[in-house]
Amino acid sequence: MLPNPFAWPFRWQMAFGAAVCAALLGYALYVERGLFMLPCPLCILQRFAFAGIGLVGLVGALHAPRGRGARAAYGIAAALFALAGALVAGRHVWLQLQPPSGFASCGGMGLGYLWESLGPIDALATALSGSADCSKIDWTFLGLSMPAWTLFCFVLLGAGALVAGLRRR
Repeated sequence: MLPNPFAWPFRWQMAFGAAVCAALLGYALYVERGLFMLPCPLCILQRFAFAGIGLVGLVGALHAPRGRGARAAYGIAAALFALAGALVAGRHVWLQLQPPSGFASCGGMGLGYLWESLGPIDALATALSGSADCSKIDWTFLGLSMPAWTLFCFVLLGAGALVAGLRRR
């Protein structure tokens, strides 16, 4: 029988969160490179959020602070990245639930091109407006699309980060 992960030390909990994020990002790269499914700008923003959670988790695990305030800061920082990712994933799921329409794709090009041509603020606004490319469902598992699964993962990772950071030890 495996021990309760909520009873693990802070270092292990943060390392586990970082490892989960690394695995999710690895799978995203496999889907992109191995299955040849190019990510839309909303998918890329979700990857950035996973990378942020993973980075906070890795630094928190390496630092392993003894003070309650520092642990809380790590937990809240990771939870904020998870909240940002959940908002983007929620928008993505909402777009997928809309009836098909003919409006333009998520800017029609990748996030990098949007960033260079429009600047950061307009690129994010264009990416978050979403559209046909973002509303297309190419992949499902147990009846849920990839953005729905990422939303689920963001909620779990955010809750886990808050538990790790705010739990009395």
